[in-house]
Amino acid sequence: MTSIETTGDTDIDMEHSGPSYSEAFRIFAKIGLLSFGGPTAQIALMHRVVVEEREWLSEQQFLNALSFCMFLPGPEAMQLATYAGWRLHGLRGGLTAGLLFVIPGALLVLALSMIYAAFGNVPVVQSIFLGIQAAVLVIVIEALLRISKRALKKPMQWGVAAASFIAIFFFSLPFPIMIATAAVVGLLTLREPTTEQTSVITPAGKVTPGQTLATAITWLAIWVVPLVLIAVLLGNDHALTQIGIFFSKLAVVTFGGAYAVLAYMAQQVVQSFGWLEAAEMLDGLGLAETTNGPLILVTEFVGYLAAYRSADEWPVLLGLSGAAVALWATFTPCFLWVFAAAPYVERLQNAPGLRAALAGITAAVVGVILNLTIWFGLHVFFAKVELIEVGILKLWTPDMATLDWRVVVLSVISGLALLRFHLGLAWTLILAGGLALGWQSMV
Repeated sequence: MTSIETTGDTDIDMEHSGPSYSEAFRIFAKIGLLSFGGPTAQIALMHRVVVEEREWLSEQQFLNALSFCMFLPGPEAMQLATYAGWRLHGLRGGLTAGLLFVIPGALLVLALSMIYAAFGNVPVVQSIFLGIQAAVLVIVIEALLRISKRALKKPMQWGVAAASFIAIFFFSLPFPIMIATAAVVGLLTLREPTTEQTSVITPAGKVTPGQTLATAITWLAIWVVPLVLIAVLLGNDHALTQIGIFFSKLAVVTFGGAYAVLAYMAQQVVQSFGWLEAAEMLDGLGLAETTNGPLILVTEFVGYLAAYRSADEWPVLLGLSGAAVALWATFTPCFLWVFAAAPYVERLQNAPGLRAALAGITAAVVGVILNLTIWFGLHVFFAKVELIEVGILKLWTPDMATLDWRVVVLSVISGLALLRFHLGLAWTLILAGGLALGWQSMV
């Protein structure tokens, strides 16, 4: 495996050289362009490219990083990309990978938000993304099988994965509680003597607590100062100020990724602030689900419409500002969490107790991915999916009459193209999107 060691600020060449910065830039740009389908699909794509094809991270390093990012507030897939870039090329690599993961989807969501604000929903765009969703579902299922095969090696790990799936899918157990429980179970039942040490020098060995504190303070200032200036210049009641405050609060509480906070966000946006109607919020979620980039890019859609509708003049300009503020408040904290904590992730590989706890967390993450896979599959195949609650029990139930046979056919075709004929990811997505658009034109 190739590796390069970093301190978070500078690159330090180790025994083996990793990819050049230009090569890493190109690959992370590709990941950003192809990252359709929400966090599960995006994690699957990164695993395929970074671990299997490029071997930039080992399987264990990837799983360690994934467990670490799942424990942080914010979009875990974007943070995983940031960590991978940091692992290869330090601060510059982390910024590059994180921004490239967000920017392509952000530009697309912005364009669709502007169209939506001016003209309403666009069926042709929805049709193309429906085809893309069908292809992404195949990628998700393939990745789930591969990751579970590597992460679940003992009966206890299978048990933790099953318990985490049941807890989150049927009971909506808060993610931090589930992860903490899995860590304790792992620590008590999965501890083993360290038989081998990783050949990679721990980044934290080059980072002092003072440097970590300085990193945290720097990124906290980068996050907060621009938003404070907006409030000072425009006032606390201005739409841009309110957008910055609301999405900054949201960035701190989004444990478990975007799915864990969407209900709260929708309620606040619709009922408390009155920025959008309920149906418009659902349209925004649909746009974010079907475009590339993190699902939490729905905040950009909300920011654009909220600012656009508050303007007495120059609504497009204010809408663009609202989208920018929403993005800043949503994603800047992610760099704070990752750059402050990432240097310590590799220690988990060499500490038996921490490795045991991480093994429990990793098993729980498999259960979470299975939950997201089923959730995503239900919403792709069926036009109507209802959440039924009986006491503390919760169950997503599809309306069988709303099964879209086109998506089933497109998923089968995508599966054959990707798994049987080994067509590339980009061409598979283009094929599925093109077929969906063709069907739309025939209706």
